[in-house]
Amino acid sequence: MKVAIQGTLGSYHHQASVNYFPDQNFELVELESFKKLAQSIFQSQVDFGIMAIENTIAGTLLPNYSLITKYQLKIVGEVYLPIQHQLMALPGTKLENLQEIQSHPMALLQCDQFLEDYNHLRILETSDTALTAKKIKERNLPNVAAIASELSAEIYGLEILKRNIQTFSKNFTRFFILAKKAEKPSIYNKASILFTTTHKSGSLANILNELVYLNINMEKIQSVPIIDQPWQYAFHVDVSFETPENFQELLQRIRLKTNFLDVLGLYTKNDPQPTKIAIRENSNHSLITN
Repeated sequence: MKVAIQGTLGSYHHQASVNYFPDQNFELVELESFKKLAQSIFQSQVDFGIMAIENTIAGTLLPNYSLITKYQLKIVGEVYLPIQHQLMALPGTKLENLQEIQSHPMALLQCDQFLEDYNHLRILETSDTALTAKKIKERNLPNVAAIASELSAEIYGLEILKRNIQTFSKNFTRFFILAKKAEKPSIYNKASILFTTTHKSGSLANILNELVYLNINMEKIQSVPIIDQPWQYAFHVDVSFETPENFQELLQRIRLKTNFLDVLGLYTKNDPQPTKIAIRENSNHSLITN
């Protein structure tokens, strides 16, 4: 089984793959962009892809919704991962001797309160948190620290100088588990749907009222522009429910109220939970670098 991620070994996408496939052997495929991730799934080069879709601080990754639609990908699962940033450097490095801190711009933003106390240091933006940790190890960079995951420190043999330096402790990223095709599962309690409505007053409200009537919980709604139809929008909606029959009834009730309706995924709801870290000793997957 091949699982593609955007990023590098030790990244949060890598951690999400470990959390979702904890007891399965798989080959990890590193890709440099979300577009290449979507293409690799569409072209059947991998079995699954892990794609970040939203963060509690940064919000929704709108381009990723467009990629899911463009490449007709299916959502087969989800992972909520706590984003816990660690400050790490070569073993033996002293915090007071640091000259530079490097990381992805989003990680730097999420640690802005910590960094205010170290504004005398050079702060350098990089393309990937885990790749930064890897570079410090491979190039043996003295007095340079990375902000990355604890998994990165474990993999690249770096020493954590400060733990959990993110400004907000309740910082989670939600990841979709994507595939080219998906069989209808026998058990599921969450679904992702995509629909469009007429451009008339009350059109969206009429659909949302059906969720209320059936006591179905709408966990997220996201409007996305329709590229070739200016000022027209499609709606990505995630709903959770008690039984599959409950959801199927919803589809029957809203189908006539939409111009277009597609079920992007049926899966089991995942709740935020602590990160699982040390995998070095019991690693059950290999790495493919593209």
